[in-house]
Amino acid sequence: MDCTPLFINAKKACRSITVLDKDVINEILLSVALSAIENTNYIIEENKKDLALVNESDPGYDRLILTAERINGIASDIRNVASLPCPIGNVLMKNVRQNGLSISKISVPFGVIGVIYEARPNVTFDVFSLCLKSGNVCILKGGSDAINSNTAIVKLIKKVLQEHGIDQDILTLLPAGREETKQLLNAGKYIDLIIPRGSRGLIDFVRDNSSIPVIETGAGICHTYFDEFGDKEIGRAIIHNAKTRRVSVCNALDCLIVHEKRLADLDYIVGLCSASMVVIYADEKAFAALSGKYPSELLERAISESFGTEFLSYKMAIKTVSSFDEAVDHISEFGSKHSEAIVSENKNNVQLFYNIVDASSIYANASTAFTDGSEFGLGAEIGISTQKLHARGPMALEALTTYKWIIRGNGQIRK
Repeated sequence: MDCTPLFINAKKACRSITVLDKDVINEILLSVALSAIENTNYIIEENKKDLALVNESDPGYDRLILTAERINGIASDIRNVASLPCPIGNVLMKNVRQNGLSISKISVPFGVIGVIYEARPNVTFDVFSLCLKSGNVCILKGGSDAINSNTAIVKLIKKVLQEHGIDQDILTLLPAGREETKQLLNAGKYIDLIIPRGSRGLIDFVRDNSSIPVIETGAGICHTYFDEFGDKEIGRAIIHNAKTRRVSVCNALDCLIVHEKRLADLDYIVGLCSASMVVIYADEKAFAALSGKYPSELLERAISESFGTEFLSYKMAIKTVSSFDEAVDHISEFGSKHSEAIVSENKNNVQLFYNIVDASSIYANASTAFTDGSEFGLGAEIGISTQKLHARGPMALEALTTYKWIIRGNGQIRK
């Protein structure tokens, strides 16, 4: 399919969205949230068509499934976005020059944002709500695994737009084919920014093949370092929560790093994980410490591929280190700059961890499961940026804006 007409219409729709009244935008968002609730059964039935093609043991199944509880959560996030201040038109800086020119730096939308994502149909709601609130047009490219869910959601949103007399081209869902992805990545004449959400493979493909600026989000290889001075009660709860709260998301724990002086406590620290049937891939020292204490059917020896792997399932690696520096070195080598944590009562080690570790979100004595836009007070999120330019960490409204300079004069000319 030639997507050029869709891109052209999206670009044209930028004008209509930039002049929308803030109250109208909030009214639309609240209507979309209400529509999601009222059409829960319809969304779930369409979602079941996608689920029927996925094995329940596949990590993607959990990311794909929509339940009444999850739809309620999505609607709540949309309402949160509606309640947030508008990020557009804010004066970021202002000064008056000696020649009388008044120069202001003003927040503005990017324009047209293309989002490529896999499996998670909740992203369709999230991206639309954040883009609308920030004055951006969005072009969505979901995967074939969620095509029925995404189509149903976009249909509901477009109906709300039509009821409010809003240009429906502010939201476009592209077909699920690969050719459409290639067209999207090379439509720089019409699209201002590309954001991929999904696996490392998807992110790498988008970055390597896009002629449009890209913000990388999604892939999370998360570590928790249980320090020599860690509290085992705190560590036990944190590790279980970070690993098992929801295994298929990017903030889930993938590797526990433990100081060798705390190996005697290791079986207690990971004790809650056995009830959740977490398979542990332990290095030699950790394996010896857990043998006979952790269920044998859930304990395996680590191999080189066990480290630096985003499991997205009930699996976790354990690495033993002899020092704080060795722990940081391991994170530096195998991390993805997403979320990293330390469990320690040593204030110096905690501060060093904050200062040295390179990631978007750094935790001390807390679960990495909190890396989320709503948990950070940002409303819904468009993704977790693992890069350093423009946006980093949970990306919400402010991250979907850029700026321009407004200069007011009264006849000044430059010598």
